[in-house]
Amino acid sequence: MDKAHVEAISSKHAALHAQIDAEEARVHPDDDLLARLKKEKLRLKDAMVGH
Repeated sequence: MDKAHVEAISSKHAALHAQIDAEEARVHPDDDLLARLKKEKLRLKDAMVGH
């Protein structure tokens, strides 16, 4: 995996982290949305470490 690809994945991972934080800060967070965002974040993390 080249450096640019890893950086792109890392950027998406950081953006998802921000989305998750924002959703969790809401009075009534959307649990389904949080689950989807967290799964995607984990998938990206796995891609970064080469799984």
